[in-house]
Amino acid sequence: MSNQNPEQIARDIIDEHLIASGWIIQDKDKVNLAAGIGIAVREYLTDVGPADYVLFVDKKPVGIIEAKRPELGVKLTTVEEQSEEYASAKLKYLNNDPLPFVYQSTGEVSRFTDYRDPKPRSRVVFTFHRPETYREWMRDGKSLRKRLLDLPHLPEDRLRDCQIDAITNLEKSFKDFRPKALVQMATGSGKTFTAITSIYRLLKYANTGRILFLVDTKNLGEQAEQEFMAYQPNDSNYKFIELYGVTRLKNSFMPDDNKVYISTIQRMYSILRGTEMDESAEEENPNEFKSLQKEPAPVVYNKKVPIEFFDFIVIDECHRSIYNLWRQVLDYFDAFQVGLTATPDNRTFGYFNQNIVSDYGYEKAVIDGVLVPYNVFTIETKIVKGVTTIELGEKVDRRERQTRRKFWEALDEDVTYSGKQLDKDIVNLSTIRSIIRATKENLPAMFPDRLDKEGNFEVPKMLIFAKSDSHAEDIIDIVREEFAEENKFCKKITYRSEEDPKSVLSQFRNDYYPRIAVTVDMIATGTDIRPLEVLLFMRDVKSRSYYEQMKGRGTRTCCLEELKAKGTPSAKFSKDHFVIIDAIGVESSQKTDSRPLEKAPGISLKDLLQGIAMGNTSEENLTSLASRLLRLDKQVSEKEKLQFSELANGLTIPQLAKQLLQAHDPDVIEGLRIQATNKNIGGAPVERDRVAEDLHQAIIDNAVAVLNNHKLRDYITDVRKKYDQIIDTVNLDEITNIGWSKDLGGQAKAMVQDFEEWISLHRDEITALQLFYSQPYRRRELTYKMIKDLYERLLHDKPLLKAHSLWDAYVTVEDAETEGELIKRLPRTEKPKQELVALVSLVRKANGIDDWLTSYDTTVDRNFKAWTFDKQAGAGKKFTEEQMQWLRMIKDFIATSFHVDKEDFDLSPFNAAGGLGKFYQLFGNDYEDIINELNEVLAA
Repeated sequence: MSNQNPEQIARDIIDEHLIASGWIIQDKDKVNLAAGIGIAVREYLTDVGPADYVLFVDKKPVGIIEAKRPELGVKLTTVEEQSEEYASAKLKYLNNDPLPFVYQSTGEVSRFTDYRDPKPRSRVVFTFHRPETYREWMRDGKSLRKRLLDLPHLPEDRLRDCQIDAITNLEKSFKDFRPKALVQMATGSGKTFTAITSIYRLLKYANTGRILFLVDTKNLGEQAEQEFMAYQPNDSNYKFIELYGVTRLKNSFMPDDNKVYISTIQRMYSILRGTEMDESAEEENPNEFKSLQKEPAPVVYNKKVPIEFFDFIVIDECHRSIYNLWRQVLDYFDAFQVGLTATPDNRTFGYFNQNIVSDYGYEKAVIDGVLVPYNVFTIETKIVKGVTTIELGEKVDRRERQTRRKFWEALDEDVTYSGKQLDKDIVNLSTIRSIIRATKENLPAMFPDRLDKEGNFEVPKMLIFAKSDSHAEDIIDIVREEFAEENKFCKKITYRSEEDPKSVLSQFRNDYYPRIAVTVDMIATGTDIRPLEVLLFMRDVKSRSYYEQMKGRGTRTCCLEELKAKGTPSAKFSKDHFVIIDAIGVESSQKTDSRPLEKAPGISLKDLLQGIAMGNTSEENLTSLASRLLRLDKQVSEKEKLQFSELANGLTIPQLAKQLLQAHDPDVIEGLRIQATNKNIGGAPVERDRVAEDLHQAIIDNAVAVLNNHKLRDYITDVRKKYDQIIDTVNLDEITNIGWSKDLGGQAKAMVQDFEEWISLHRDEITALQLFYSQPYRRRELTYKMIKDLYERLLHDKPLLKAHSLWDAYVTVEDAETEGELIKRLPRTEKPKQELVALVSLVRKANGIDDWLTSYDTTVDRNFKAWTFDKQAGAGKKFTEEQMQWLRMIKDFIATSFHVDKEDFDLSPFNAAGGLGKFYQLFGNDYEDIINELNEVLAA
């Protein structure tokens, strides 16, 4: 192969793919069209020249393949016209019509166009379609995309407005032949019902082939199956499953006679790979896999499940598990993709090409009565909010995280910790007790009508979010003790609990007990409890979408009958809200869509080290170990660091961590590719890639070499145990602040923070913000259009951040900050009536131009007075009254329009007073300088 040119190499790869896809390859002078269903003939002559491959099905020509060398993979669209010419040409010996199926391929990348489509558009495909598929397509006549145009108007009976909008827009997306679409609908608004309705219409009216309903956990798959079984279309007396076959895949067997297939993404991956998979691997979504198996190998072609097996793929909870290596399951199929999620992030929007056919968020769902709103009750404690010290000599408990075995130890130095370290490095049971006790004492005020027949308060169903399994155990013990209740009153629901989590979850959803559940990881869709009325956050979370999922557990509506039967018998009203008890500051903490360096948080350090020693040197494992080593370096003593280096052949902890991080660094890998290319100039691409892979493996092997020493691995594990958890029994915690969030100004503060973060994030890309953050004189360039564009972008990104609401939030925050303090400041100005004027005032406050929130027109008035005073001070020339009238007109215009140009003098109020000509008469040759000066000075 090394002596072949790039185009010959490409044709060899194309041949392999064709054979795998069921085609028989023949040379043009050895044709035997009776040899099989599908024949691919090389270099077949046409009246415009030889085509690289002509495809025959049942002895009839159906398509062509234009082969190109690999480096032209990025330019395949440029040869579409050439390919179409071959497809439209007459084949030698035949009087054929234009061939409908056309490929351009390098062997590594292939594009496909179906010229039967109303608007033929090429698309990337994993490989070639099978000849049996072409036989079926030719028999159908109409292409799938043409049949999509037959979808009729949607009947609106039994559908919510949000579902009508989602299906209508989704079908418009199909008719525009857009390959991906994203349906964002709030938890509880009926995403699955919406999807099934759309699937039913596709099957009935567009004669669609098979549809894959893809989930990422077995639990979600079971729920989807139940919803398909329960669904009955409006226009039929039969249920969905009586009209169309539905199967949930439980093993590698995949029948071909159903219409809807429900599968986890990990199950579908194993089917494509031709391997068996235990059902236990479907319990958690693969985005959170904590196993030590090596990263999934690439998907390869499977003739039992060809790329055209599905016409559509509906991906539930698509924000979680469709990225990185799992994405290849979706890339394999030549199918439309529809994503369903309540909490998309930037990756989700990007993956679905920003084609958002439904944007039905939580706020809209609450307004429509689909979901219930929530109130935030804040509990702050001295230790959570502050810094605490355990002094030298104090005897403390130390506890191993996994075994929870305790041992006494006297501290040989002061230990200082912050609230963020609680329940990780430090455990203070007093903090947990203070929070639980405060919760118990305040629940009756939150739900004053919840008294049973004996007059006792009935605790509403409550879900507590804990930081870890160990933290959850501490919480459960204290909840049972503080509420003076038995075991069944409070239980843990996690994937790792000894009791069957599905059973406990069912009890929590349907039975009286448990009243309180504690969870660490079961927070995703599928754990919705309609009677749930309280969420207690005892853990913070930095991911915005993760936090929305956690809140979503309480958003479901619940009628009075169901609430009394399954939740709280003493309830007097249906569930009309739920309460978030924020004991950790989760409502006000900064959220992000970024992902942490620690990519394997659930694997013990010992198992992580052992996995690497056994050859699992994946990026996930090496970066996770590096992260933990860097944390360890900040904890161990100098003596322990020296012992580490002795076992690590002289490497320090940071040096080893750096090696591990660099092993998969993209810049390092790119450098290796360049190095491999320079070593193999003129060589085949596959040879170059092999050299690059060998160089990369050498870097990895070198990075982990010292970890082959079991003594070093044992030392790291043992020294880490010393730095597990300290139990602080010395410092007792106390509540420092408690009450509804609105009383504390938390909502206002959160709104201000959200606005200022948005301003800072976009300061370099939005013109108006660039000017605000530039030198003061640049602000004279601001225009009305710039401010209007800024406001439109703000409302698009943050619909709740309306200017007047932001103004009220700033007032609340400023008043709270200055309460009880003697601070001199200008009297507060009234809120501007014009939103754009208010917005400019808010931006000035946000970026520090103004110390206090001040209406922009007031700022302009103040600057105008100072400017006119300076101009007329001393022996300077005094303005006439007529000149002052014009200057005031300009000042008033800038106060509302932010900038004045000579062209503006054709507008009101200037035109009525004589326009630019009159202004020139009054100020002579200085008129332009005065305009520029006022633009600059008044905006200062």
